Amino acid sequence: MNPEEIVQQILLRHPELTREAVMGRLQIEKDKTGGLIADATLLRLIAAEYGVKTSPGNVCDRTLSVGSLIPNLNDVTVAGRIVAVYPVKTFEGKKSGKYASLLVADADGVLRVMLWNDKAGLVESGKLEAGQVVRFVRGYTREDRDGKVELHVGEKSEVEINPSDLAPDGYPEISRFVAKISQMTEPQGNVHLAGTVRRVFASSTFTRQDLSVGKVLRFTLADDSGEIMVVAWNEKAEELEAVLSRNVKVQLVNAVVKASANDGFEVHVGAATCVRVLSAAEDSRRIADLREDMKDVSVEGEVAVAPVVREVATAKGEVVKLAVFELRDESGVVRVSAWREHAEVAGGLRVGDRVRLAGVYVKKGFSGGLELSTRTATVLTRL
Repeated sequence: MNPEEIVQQILLRHPELTREAVMGRLQIEKDKTGGLIADATLLRLIAAEYGVKTSPGNVCDRTLSVGSLIPNLNDVTVAGRIVAVYPVKTFEGKKSGKYASLLVADADGVLRVMLWNDKAGLVESGKLEAGQVVRFVRGYTREDRDGKVELHVGEKSEVEINPSDLAPDGYPEISRFVAKISQMTEPQGNVHLAGTVRRVFASSTFTRQDLSVGKVLRFTLADDSGEIMVVAWNEKAEELEAVLSRNVKVQLVNAVVKASANDGFEVHVGAATCVRVLSAAEDSRRIADLREDMKDVSVEGEVAVAPVVREVATAKGEVVKLAVFELRDESGVVRVSAWREHAEVAGGLRVGDRVRLAGVYVKKGFSGGLELSTRTATVLTRL
C-alpha cells in the first residue's frame, strides 16, 4: 500500500476522522523521528493504533540510528558497537528455543538487541563479543516492559560482524556513556558506571517469601568524582564474589540507582546488568581525554622526551628524587612527574619505550598545561 491508500483505509474504518487529522498525526510522528522513517511506515503504525490492518511492506531501506527507533517497526537495519553480552538462555513452550541479548551503542545511545535461536548461537559460539561493530539487517522493534525500544533479530534477519563499509570510529565504546558517581543523586535505571573497587564486604544469604534462598554481595566503587555502595543480587553476587577484590577496575552496564537506608543512594546490580572486570588496556585513558583533578587514572603511551632526574626539596624540607618526561599516545602528549621510587624506575626509560602509569592523578602544571603526577600507590611499568 502507498501512503494515500493507507490514509483511505483509516478514513473508511473511522469516518469520524478527517484527512487533515490523520495527516496532522503523521506530521507529529515525522517530527519525532527526524524524518528518517518513510511516511508509509509511520502511517501503518498509526493505522495499527486505530485497529486498521494494512499489508506489510519494507519499513526502511537505510540504517537507522538508535535514537530514531520506535516500537513496531519491521525490516529495520541498525548498526552499533557491542558494549555488553549476556549469556544464552533457553525457553520451553509450544516451540522451544534459545535467546541471548546484547547492548550495542552508536553516537545516539545504547540499545538492547534480542537474538533468537540460530542468531543466539552466535553468542554461544563466541562469534559475537564486546568491542565488535555489528550491523543487524531485517530486524524488528518492540517495546520492553519499561517502555523502551529494543531490537529483535530472528530467523529472517542477518548479522554482519565488523562490516568493511562501516568506520569503527563512528561507533563509540560504552565509556562514552559512563556517568560519574557524583551524578547518582536520584533513582534511575539504565545507568553505566566505571571505577575502582575500594572494599568488598562478605556476602550473605536471605530467604524469600517462597522460601527459596537468595544471595547479596556489597562493595564500594570509586571514580574521580566520589564513591558509592554497589549491591549485587543472586547470580550476580555469585559471579562477582569470585573476581572482586580491592583495587580491581570494573565497569557496570545497565545498573539501577535506588535510595539507600541512610538517605543516600546506592547502585543495584541484577540479572539485567553486565559487569566487566577491566583489563589494564581497557582501563587506560587517552591523553586527550584527561581533565584537571582526575584521580586514580591509568595511561599508556610512548616516551616522547627522555626523563630528566634531579633532587628537589619538598615543602616539608625533605629531599627526594623527581623524574620529569613526556608521554605520547595517538591523541596527544602530556608531561609526567615521577616522584621518589618512581623516579628511579623512570630514570631508566628511553625515548620510544612504551610504559603504563596506573594510579596517577592529573593536575595543572607550571606552564598551564596538564601534568600527570605519581603517588605512593602508582604503578609504573615498562611494557
